[in-house]
Amino acid sequence: MGLSADEILAEIGPVQEILDAHDGVVTVHDTSDGNIMLSLDGGCNGCSSTPMTAMQIYYSLKKLDNVNDVIFVNGELPEYMRTFINQKMEKEAGDSSQGPGEIV
Repeated sequence: MGLSADEILAEIGPVQEILDAHDGVVTVHDTSDGNIMLSLDGGCNGCSSTPMTAMQIYYSLKKLDNVNDVIFVNGELPEYMRTFINQKMEKEAGDSSQGPGEIV
């Protein structure tokens, strides 16, 4: 079963507080097959921080088991940032196999 738009919005957590303070809006367009399509609207239009906001949202949502991909329909997340987050998540997944509390 896929996530609803309300569940997606709940998962972005602390980012929503920042968006609210700057009149930013996350619009969920589709959640079919675990592919989340959304856009950053309102105060996000023209904001220089939009790529960083998109990166934080991407990271939060990609951690969810039933999310295959997060697609920003307006291109708010540059490919190099997507690659950076994917590599970070791969590293985190590899580090978790060493057990909690270990210093590497």
